[in-house]
Amino acid sequence: MSGPLSGVRVLDLTTVVMGPFATQILAELGADVIKVEPHDGDNMRHAAPMKNAGMGYMFLNLNRGKRGIVLDLKKPEGREALMRLVPAADVLIYNVRPQAMARLGLSYEEVRAVNPRIVYVGAYGYSQRGPYAARAAYDDLIQGASGIPWLAAQRGGEAPNYAPVNLADRLTGLHAVYAVTAALFHRERGGLGQAIEVPMFEAVAHFVLGDHSAGLTYDPPLGGPAYARLLARRPYATRDGYLCVLVYNDKQWRSFFEAIGRPELMGEERFSTQANRARHVKDVYAFLSELLKTRTSAEWMALLERADIPYSKMNSISDVFRDPHLEASGFFRAEDHPTEGSLRAMRTPTEWSQSRAAAPRPAPRLGEHSAEVLREAGYSDARIAELARNGVTLLAPQAVKSG
Repeated sequence: MSGPLSGVRVLDLTTVVMGPFATQILAELGADVIKVEPHDGDNMRHAAPMKNAGMGYMFLNLNRGKRGIVLDLKKPEGREALMRLVPAADVLIYNVRPQAMARLGLSYEEVRAVNPRIVYVGAYGYSQRGPYAARAAYDDLIQGASGIPWLAAQRGGEAPNYAPVNLADRLTGLHAVYAVTAALFHRERGGLGQAIEVPMFEAVAHFVLGDHSAGLTYDPPLGGPAYARLLARRPYATRDGYLCVLVYNDKQWRSFFEAIGRPELMGEERFSTQANRARHVKDVYAFLSELLKTRTSAEWMALLERADIPYSKMNSISDVFRDPHLEASGFFRAEDHPTEGSLRAMRTPTEWSQSRAAAPRPAPRLGEHSAEVLREAGYSDARIAELARNGVTLLAPQAVKSG
């Protein structure tokens, strides 16, 4: 293994998106992540499209770099096997509610008794200090509770709507990554292992309110919520498509008006200062919206480039896969999966001058590393075979690559 987290072992009891996204990043930074699954596998194994059953595209993208083991943790032998992995682990991360971990005999107190240095991370819906503690949570619900659909409706009479990405899951996953790495740093500086809570609602509320608390920041309030510019902004229609443009500070506005041959507009009250533009943001953006319709996207891009005004094409998802910058920066890499064939994989978007991680292993088949991991825990091949016969573990068959 290589990378800044080389030598760190993570027991990954997470499923779906939030937890696997976090542990994939840890794996891509060099940690040895052991993904523990039930016999029917992580739900994301079944999200189409896929070439082979149980190897859906989202699972492939969320579990790259991990070793996979199947354990039925509801059986005593399954719990025992997991506990035999705990002494060599640095981190245990899960995303069910703490009450479920306690029912499995895997509470922090029970795990810490086996390994006092363990970093025990729970990533789930709500802080255990509030009245929602026992509620189940998913991305949709947390987006709603955090005000994201409400904000979508404030953009001009639209119906409330979710952001069309797993925003709450992935944002909370990033909080889990820094929680793990900070806890490991604390431990290496002479501290102890500890239990850490990473709640989705608090993580996303922290994210949303940072932009949209507005007048409610003050006590008593100085007005209502929401950052008006963020509600007003949209891609601009051009004569033949759409373009993303941000004319922001005084220098840019002055340069923009000169480029379009209207330098006198800088003298108008609505454009004259940052504060005035903020007060008249709807009017300012409406002006730009009408203006950009008068030329093609190519004509505007040439003008904006000369004027040094920030802009971007509005890409489709297919365009993103063909983006020349991402191609040049090495964001995509070819992966040859042992059963799924040729894949286009993404790398973790950080660069390291001294400890860059090697390309991670492909996402595991269900039970692919069960025998390997159990041997490391001290089980004999005969005992592993017995555990498989008794439904405690599952051993993946020989890999056969899909055509």
